[in-house]
Amino acid sequence: MPEVKEYEITEPWLKLNCSLGECPFWEDDTNSLRFVDVEKLKVHRVDLNVGPSSHKVIKDFDISVSCTADIEGNPDEFIFAGKYGYGVANKKTGDYRWIKKVWSEEEHAAGKPDKFRGNDGAVDSQGRFWGGFMFDPVVSEWSTEGAVFRLNPDMSLDRPMSNITIPNGGTWNQNDDIMYWADSPDKTIYQFDYDHKTGAITNKRPFFVMPEDNRYGKDAVPDGHCIDAEGHMWTALHGGAHVLRISPQGEIVAEVKVPTEQPTCPCFCGEDLFITSGGGTAGKDGKGVDEFAGSVFKINVGVRGLKRFKFKGGEQIEAGKKNGQIVGE
Repeated sequence: MPEVKEYEITEPWLKLNCSLGECPFWEDDTNSLRFVDVEKLKVHRVDLNVGPSSHKVIKDFDISVSCTADIEGNPDEFIFAGKYGYGVANKKTGDYRWIKKVWSEEEHAAGKPDKFRGNDGAVDSQGRFWGGFMFDPVVSEWSTEGAVFRLNPDMSLDRPMSNITIPNGGTWNQNDDIMYWADSPDKTIYQFDYDHKTGAITNKRPFFVMPEDNRYGKDAVPDGHCIDAEGHMWTALHGGAHVLRISPQGEIVAEVKVPTEQPTCPCFCGEDLFITSGGGTAGKDGKGVDEFAGSVFKINVGVRGLKRFKFKGGEQIEAGKKNGQIVGE
């Protein structure tokens, strides 16, 4: 077993009380950090050239927004996976419109859109947006009927994965031939053989399984993750107060102790690792479960992350905007 390097964060970089802070995204064109609070229906933004004092809420949405990405050729808007499917929002005002609903007519008839919501996801090297969808705990009961959808640049929609409970991640290795997704309740991050030309995934198998000795706590599960330039994965342990660095062989090589129980997702901005968290409200009284729950944390780890890609369906989105239509339907 390799020696495990230890880091420790003692205080937040940005103290907030997000109920479910998630999916940090580095907009490197403007050096800004965008992240969401899925349960409080907010999208946040910070200018990293200025720091935490520049923090603002882009908008209080009327639907949940989960993962976001930038759009090639469209610097004014971002694309997101949200409550009912994929949408596009203005970066300054938050005004949004749907571009692709994800559930079938039969699933609509069964009420699935109201019972589910978007979760984690990312854009691949060919500009396809992979978005995970899970049961919405705010309005529905636990369900294993979640899925991962893939929105292609031509606005066609695929469903590469079904029967998932809580999909997290959506990352690719340096060679762009392996894709990683976690199903958090399984306490497992899975890997797939990946064909970047077609987007096909095959040969599902475990990449990392939580240690059986419960060293990070019995409730710890792998949540969001990202890949660094050396091919290592950094994954947040929701319920485990840590972020782990995992080698390409699936071994823990470093750990970051975080001063909150529910870190949710890490993101590279240069050599700095930013980490969102949840738990900022607990029950109806709204009290935090710990002092820094729901905050954003930062630590320099001396390595950069792999490139984040932009969605390549900008022309199709613009055409749909002019026609006032949901693109592809």
